[in-house]
Amino acid sequence: MSLFLSYLLPGIPYGFAYALMAVGLVLTYRASGVFNLAFGAQAYVSAVIFSIALRDGWPGWAAFVVSVLLASPAIGLAMERLLFRYTRTAGPLVKLVPALGLLIAIPAVTQMIIGTATRLPSSLVLQPWKVYFHLASTPVSGEELSTTVISIAVIAAFGLVLRSSGLGLRMRAVVESPRMAELSGVRADRTSATAWVLSSLLAGLAGVLLAPLYSTVSASNFTALLVAAIAAAAIGSFTSLPITLIGAIGLGIAQQLLAGYLPSGTILSSGLRPAFPFVVLAIALVARKTLRQPEARDPLASCDPPAVAFRAPARMTEVAVGSRAFTALVVGMLVATILVLVPGNWEFVFTFGIVLSIIFLSITLLTGMGGQISLGQAAFAGAGAFTAGQLAMHSMPVLGAILLAGVLSAVLGAVVALPALRLGGIAVGLLTLSFALLATNVLFLYPWAGNGATGLTVPRPVLGPISFAGNGAFFWLSTVFLVVLAGAVKLVQWGTTGQELAALRGSERGSAAVGIDVRRLRVVAFTLSAAIAGIGGALYASLEQSVSVNDFNYEFSLIYVVAVAAVGVYSVAGAIEAGILYAVLMQLTSTLPSRYSSLLALVFALAALTYVRHSEGVVAYAKAWVLDRAEQLARYLQAPTLRPPAEPGAPGAPVGSETGRAESVDMHAAPRSHS
Repeated sequence: MSLFLSYLLPGIPYGFAYALMAVGLVLTYRASGVFNLAFGAQAYVSAVIFSIALRDGWPGWAAFVVSVLLASPAIGLAMERLLFRYTRTAGPLVKLVPALGLLIAIPAVTQMIIGTATRLPSSLVLQPWKVYFHLASTPVSGEELSTTVISIAVIAAFGLVLRSSGLGLRMRAVVESPRMAELSGVRADRTSATAWVLSSLLAGLAGVLLAPLYSTVSASNFTALLVAAIAAAAIGSFTSLPITLIGAIGLGIAQQLLAGYLPSGTILSSGLRPAFPFVVLAIALVARKTLRQPEARDPLASCDPPAVAFRAPARMTEVAVGSRAFTALVVGMLVATILVLVPGNWEFVFTFGIVLSIIFLSITLLTGMGGQISLGQAAFAGAGAFTAGQLAMHSMPVLGAILLAGVLSAVLGAVVALPALRLGGIAVGLLTLSFALLATNVLFLYPWAGNGATGLTVPRPVLGPISFAGNGAFFWLSTVFLVVLAGAVKLVQWGTTGQELAALRGSERGSAAVGIDVRRLRVVAFTLSAAIAGIGGALYASLEQSVSVNDFNYEFSLIYVVAVAAVGVYSVAGAIEAGILYAVLMQLTSTLPSRYSSLLALVFALAALTYVRHSEGVVAYAKAWVLDRAEQLARYLQAPTLRPPAEPGAPGAPVGSETGRAESVDMHAAPRSHS
């Protein structure tokens, strides 16, 4: 019994800290309809500020005030005022991409400004390492006691405010129907901002409480804690605070019991414990069908116009032909430059960009064409890479292994899609994120899969007398794969499946109403997308010739989605541009000091913040702006007599005319009287 308690009791502080984060997530989601994936990043910032303040000799109370009561709420209020107040009625992708951008950008900016922080020297209230009492011969330290007591007090006060105060009543009213609340005199936008401030306060408190449990203050630790908090919130269906609290404590205890009872030194013990919350999240999402949009219960939801899906405008024939010719010229010059002028290392960089473009094509097909969100594309690419490596180890030709890797990844995509059929929107993204985390922490560690950090060796392909061992030859091979797969994606887009995917992206219920088999279509989209990602991952493995689990970490899945969405997720060209741009920027930033190692991710993350207003992507928006100007010029040159009339008073407008048109003048008429 004492052994059981020694495993159980340390999990309780974890559980209460999970509960703090879970309550904050529920609050922002129910008040504004935004699932704040940047919650962990906010907790990380508060932990860093608190750690540095204590290291510099600040009193504990002053460090707490600055990090928890000032910095974190200010970040949350800025997020709500500048971004998320405009996304209440937007689609899931428009809400997700800026949140992912903030999840990447906030830690990157923090690291560049402040640097990395060391372990916190003390807890908030009690001495961290002092044993205050024993429970069934199990010592209880000040750190564990402080976390538990503070969490209980804050959650109790928070629940009391929500249920018994005027602020809580207004929040519940805004959750049910912001429009009806405004008809009753409630400022829905102000109430939503208050919810974001309170939620961010919980994020800062959770960050300060949880940071001493780790050796260093790391953003990746808080991302893992965020997933555990999401799992606890899903157990409570994102509505019930008591069930969420019980689920969070259960998660913390279960993790500690797994660490204690699983055999040490095995992949199962080292991987299952950190992956356990992700498994619980996947089960909770599928079993309870949570994360439905709050507007679905709003009786006045139909007052909002439907979200407008992005469609490229039709262009004049001359402009369209000129645009294609210019694109072909740029591509030809780029290829010629790569083959003739650039040094060998840049030849490798552009080949990496081609391979990455293939992986990005999978996001274009699934998200841009079908409207389905996946945060696990790096896991599908890893499955393809490790499949090719295992087959090559068993003497299969590498080209055949690459193709079979696509087939196996397609099967894996279909398997992941089956439980996702019960879900929609952001819930599908979280389910695929759980799969990516499980693959990174467990599946890819086994020798029969990715062989952990040791990894696998994948040689360059050989086709008869033709060897692709050189960078130039492999560039052409990768280009052939890209052209074939890009053409296949375009054929899908132009065909019946592409039209059905476009309908699915617009409205799932509407698609079902016109006879489209939505369940089959979603499985097809995931299968094709995973196959493309698997082929891209296998090519990447052959390009690098040695890959490990670190090459397909779940964080890459998040960055991939942000990069493609920031450049242009709705077109094949956007995927290719994102891949090339990512590879080039990676090479340019590789020589910077380690403090700026996150600059590449920061660039795409900041571009993703514009997704709220320009869902077509910043590059696609820039191209559209240039083509609009070119079309105006073309129309002006074609029909100068049909120029639009100038505004009255504008330069060039005829004098004496209110409509801007010249009046006939009688030279013999008497002058007008000015009396």
